Amino acid sequence: MSERKNIPVLIGFVLSVSLLSTALATFLLANYYNHAHRIALGQISQKIIDKQPEAEQAILSVLKDYQHDPDIPTEENIIWRYGYQQTDFLQSSGVYNGIIVLIGFFAGGVLFLVTLVIWHKKEAIRINGLTDYLEKVNTGNGGVLLQTGEDEFSKLQDEIYKTVTTLYQTRDTALKAKNNFAENLYNIAHQLKTPITSISLSAQMMKENPSPWHLEQILKQLSGLTHLEEALLLLSRIDAGTLTLERTEVDVFTVLMLAADNLQELFAEADVRVDIPESGSVLIRADMEWTMEAFINLFKNCMEHTPAGGVVHCSYEQNPLYTQIRIWDTGTGFPKKDIPHLFQRFYRGENAKGNGIGIGLAISKAIIEGQNGTISADNLPDGGACFEIRIYCH
Repeated sequence: MSERKNIPVLIGFVLSVSLLSTALATFLLANYYNHAHRIALGQISQKIIDKQPEAEQAILSVLKDYQHDPDIPTEENIIWRYGYQQTDFLQSSGVYNGIIVLIGFFAGGVLFLVTLVIWHKKEAIRINGLTDYLEKVNTGNGGVLLQTGEDEFSKLQDEIYKTVTTLYQTRDTALKAKNNFAENLYNIAHQLKTPITSISLSAQMMKENPSPWHLEQILKQLSGLTHLEEALLLLSRIDAGTLTLERTEVDVFTVLMLAADNLQELFAEADVRVDIPESGSVLIRADMEWTMEAFINLFKNCMEHTPAGGVVHCSYEQNPLYTQIRIWDTGTGFPKKDIPHLFQRFYRGENAKGNGIGIGLAISKAIIEGQNGTISADNLPDGGACFEIRIYCH
């Protein structure tokens, strides 16, 4: 039973004991006064008989026929008329009353103190439990704060748990950000190292033997550095939440066609064809330019892993929940060990081709997820790599 449910039970117990004590005290007092009145009345009657023996029968007759009459005025009662008090007949009644009252107060006080001690002991246990939990949290050993019942500390316990959980999440996020920053810094340095080394070597060779070929290599590496700079700036905007995505109604077929047109020359050089069948008007709420950028990166990845004469296919369909877009190729597919890491920044699989920096798929994922979408990658049963995008309606 919870602590909150124990409170009414405890109050009911105290009231029950108090009522029973009061009833018992009343019963004892009533019996005492009935007995005392009978003794006093008998003693008075005996005194009268001792002084006037002939009055015995009259007294017995009066006692036998006596009935209490509440209508008789108090002034006609001889006891009140001559100013007699209760203590004139019952000398010990005041002392007995005092004893009964003291016993009642003592019993009530003891009951109250016992209840108070038990209550404070439970509060101390709860406070010590919360204090121990916070001490463990401060030393890094805090676990889950178990619910022990609902009482006046329950809300405090919930708030402590929420605060500690938030602190843990903040710490984990900070550690993850720190590790990601260190990893990204290492990857960026690694990506810069190769072109800078190539440019340095080409510049030295030009000093000894000027040649258009060395100049071409320098320009090529500078172009790669420019592309890396643009990609890093884009990622930084995504991470900072400053990339503005203007979501409007966009036709899926149009976006796919524009993305393929931007890569027309590269597809021609690779001798790879793009197949985008029109499946009617399917609209999504997305940013036209950035969604096209995401599809361009997916097309490039499929093209780079498709042999000459192959095809990059597209399909799309819509249901009440989301719009599904699939892009797949006729290549050999992803190595199994690469699939869990495909969307990681700067990750290049064992079959990576070209001068890519392993950042395109990460950008596509960030753009799609920023528009209430998801993306996944896997191999088809008949071979070939496949990207599946879902843009949710709500």
